[in-house]
Amino acid sequence: MKRSFLLSLMMVLGAIFDVSGQNIVYSEPDREDPRTLNFEVVGKINGKFLIYKNARDDHFFSSYDADMKLSAKVKMDYLPDRARILGTDFVAYPDFAYFIYQYQLKNVYYVMAAKIGADGKTMNDPILLDTTANLGYTANNRIYTILNSEDKQKIAAFKVSTRNEKEHVVTSCVFDKQLSLLEKVRVSIQMPDKNDYLGEFGLDNEGSLVCLRESSVAQNESINKVSLVLKPLGSINPTVSEVKVKSLFLDDTRIKIDNLNKKILITSFFSKQKRGNIDGLYYTLWDKKTGEELLNATTVFSDEFRTDVRGEGSLKNAFNDFYLKNLILRRDGGFMMIAESAYMSSRGNTFNRWDMMNTSPFFNPGFGGMGGFGMGGMGMGFGNPWSPWGMNTMGPNNVTRYFSDNIAIISFEPDGKMEWSNVIRKTQYDDNTDNYIGYGLVNSGDQLRFLFNVQDKRSNILTDQSMSPTGQINRNPTIKNLERGYDFMPKHAKQTGSRQAIIPCMFRGYTCFAKIDY
Repeated sequence: MKRSFLLSLMMVLGAIFDVSGQNIVYSEPDREDPRTLNFEVVGKINGKFLIYKNARDDHFFSSYDADMKLSAKVKMDYLPDRARILGTDFVAYPDFAYFIYQYQLKNVYYVMAAKIGADGKTMNDPILLDTTANLGYTANNRIYTILNSEDKQKIAAFKVSTRNEKEHVVTSCVFDKQLSLLEKVRVSIQMPDKNDYLGEFGLDNEGSLVCLRESSVAQNESINKVSLVLKPLGSINPTVSEVKVKSLFLDDTRIKIDNLNKKILITSFFSKQKRGNIDGLYYTLWDKKTGEELLNATTVFSDEFRTDVRGEGSLKNAFNDFYLKNLILRRDGGFMMIAESAYMSSRGNTFNRWDMMNTSPFFNPGFGGMGGFGMGGMGMGFGNPWSPWGMNTMGPNNVTRYFSDNIAIISFEPDGKMEWSNVIRKTQYDDNTDNYIGYGLVNSGDQLRFLFNVQDKRSNILTDQSMSPTGQINRNPTIKNLERGYDFMPKHAKQTGSRQAIIPCMFRGYTCFAKIDY
């Protein structure tokens, strides 16, 4: 009996080790990198890990091998000398990546693409994707948005002209995987109401451009009207379908394309009164083929769920600091919503979602995060995601404190009925930077892993909590081989395999990168 018990115990311990075991290796800090370095993990290309780096006017790729040893560092000498790069995007494939960059020379604005190999070198001359001539002003930011379809067989570069308040014009260029132009069209979208504007865009696997037309009672107020705009590839006439919002006020609207089931999901937090507390989640489902609404529903958050997610506030405003960060689609047509509490304070003043002009700090035009259990990857960029607030909070004697707290997860069945909910509890803050707070996500198909720092005195300890498709959360042991002196930035992590991720970190003031294999 004793031998049987020991054997069973060893089997259990072995199973636990198989689930929670991981290996982590670090890259050596590159002393030639300036401490004010921008970066983006591009992905895994032919077994190498490609990372883009930028400091002032210097742009280069660093290529790392499986042990995170630097194997190549290539300066991008093909970039223009007399122009500032205003936007960078990456579309990674198993054997190469596209580096898409934007800049202005005199009064002409350019969008270019370079094909990059695993060693960081260009595989051909850069390709011109589009230009805007006679710009008439000096651009300080990108004017094109780059999107790719879920299967990465379609890539779009588009811009929006808002000169005419009654009619916004979208100029869209859609390319195939080889960057052959499939179409270039100018699409006019009517703006019948004074406070109409275009929200989030998406690109489906068939090359159709999708976006939301939203309207509010007044500028920077809650959304009370939403229309779905769908422009199929090869057509210049978009269909505009009104979405039934009922008597609700929406906030932080998001759109997600379900390519498998040919559906479009629109979701948002809502309140029952203007500038009111967040009451629940609104969602509607559209059939792309018929253009018909299949589902229009709301879920009001229960007091039990509010008690679970709230920090120090009251039940009524428990969700007021939460923003949608990931929408995950299931193969059966169900979906999962992941939201995180995020806010900031400066000189003792805490900014709420109304101060942020109804914009999530996580917002980017390609929002959507993970593609679902076993259905896609994750893309993270560099830079400060709080910039959409449009506020300059830094001053010579001013400290801005960023907060990132609990994570709320809700799963819905295909018919829109709430299936389960859960909460990952954390309390994070940092001064003048948000790089070390928030979370990263690794989708291994059978579970989601949430990576985030736990603050212990003056140190950050990287931790890992996993969640099963049924919503069960496991608090895994502290990640092994964590060396002292490394400060992780999990929110900028990039998944590079089914059970692998690259996480940027700082070591003695220099940026380096850690590879975690589960």
